[in-house]
Amino acid sequence: MPSAFNTHNTNPLTQHPQAWERAGKVKLLVLDVDGVLTNGKVWIGADGKESLKAFDIQDGLGIKLLERCGIPTAIITGRSSKMVLARCEELGIKHVHMGVENKAIALEQTLKSLGLTPADCAVMGDDWPDFQMMKNAGLRICPAQGHEAVKEFAHFVTTLGGGKGAVREVCDLILKAQDRYNELLIQARA
Repeated sequence: MPSAFNTHNTNPLTQHPQAWERAGKVKLLVLDVDGVLTNGKVWIGADGKESLKAFDIQDGLGIKLLERCGIPTAIITGRSSKMVLARCEELGIKHVHMGVENKAIALEQTLKSLGLTPADCAVMGDDWPDFQMMKNAGLRICPAQGHEAVKEFAHFVTTLGGGKGAVREVCDLILKAQDRYNELLIQARA
């Protein structure tokens, strides 16, 4: 592990070296939405429908950086949301599954369409409905505020919470483990 990589207080990579090794093999990042891309709060308007979702802008850039390196992102979520669909379109995320009861089946379909195996992907979830899609993933990730049982199941727990930069933390980990981070940083500074 390069010394330039800052380890995390809540999950130092020196204590979990498998996270670094596993991140180096990731070919697909799979994300839940509520509690991962957002803080998990659902704002319900007077009409009884979801009215707002907040997304972290740095998470979005991390997703775009992965895409530039040939690592696509997929979204698999139990809820359907026009706001999520709009954010995915904005970020260029092509593999979007919403309103999914069995997330493992949606993951299997995505992997098949990309010619990948579960071991090729990193899956980030925060609560019990995510267990089945995380089960066989090469890298299982939970955001800092995720449920304790999911944290125990994860290979890596972020220091940041969902909707607060946790996804960017994971993207940076993958980019650094695959020796792509510095190249992208140099390009950004040029």
